[in-house]
Amino acid sequence: MKEFLGIGGYAREPEGYFSWQHIVFVSSLMAVMTLLAVVLGRRNRNKPFEVKNRVLVAAAILIDALELFKLGVFCYRDGSFRTLLYNLPLFLCSIQLITIPLAAFSKGRVKEAALDFVFIFGLLGAVLGTYGAGQNYGAYPVLGVENVMSGLTHSIAGFSALYIGFAGMTSMKKRNIGITFAILLFFCAAAYTVNRLINYNYMFLMRGDGTPYDVLFGLTGGSPVLYPLLVAVLFLIYIAAFYLIFFLIRQKKR
Repeated sequence: MKEFLGIGGYAREPEGYFSWQHIVFVSSLMAVMTLLAVVLGRRNRNKPFEVKNRVLVAAAILIDALELFKLGVFCYRDGSFRTLLYNLPLFLCSIQLITIPLAAFSKGRVKEAALDFVFIFGLLGAVLGTYGAGQNYGAYPVLGVENVMSGLTHSIAGFSALYIGFAGMTSMKKRNIGITFAILLFFCAAAYTVNRLINYNYMFLMRGDGTPYDVLFGLTGGSPVLYPLLVAVLFLIYIAAFYLIFFLIRQKKR
């Protein structure tokens, strides 16, 4: 357990990004995530909304409980609460720590927009935060607290997105597109501000750090202005494209 938690440092060398251990571990998580979402979503699809929502409530509690456990380990291991500054929910994936509880516990348009946000970004974040997490799997053992907790929380986000879709909980109303944009832009602004204050890289707005964002970082020559702007623009384009494809599919079904 001491080795799993990395107390005193890891005795093991990291297996490496895209090692067979990395691929097997995250693929197992993705398989379980998808199976649970399909089974539970299809089972609850025709049930009252309150019944459907109970699964999201459980997901919201579990994802935040796992994150709090991880933060507790980090603080104990580092002997300082300062480590919390570098683990704020300001990555695209970790925004789900806030939006999944919002989707589960809020009401009205806020709930609708939160459900849409999780539906739009949950699966993308799950894939990027597991298969694309070069900064984690290149630095820590696969079966260490960093990668296991990160894998679990990203999988819960992906599960929530798929479950919302299969259970028929999406609203995807045009009137909520502005709210979805606003949620993302708020977190982008907060992440960029914190990055400048503590010299960090939330939302990968400063550099790619071994993720697919490295491609964009290279194309912009690492411009401190153009690179973060294009990252934010890509997020907005993704939202718009997701809504457009969803509307086209729904219209075709009608």
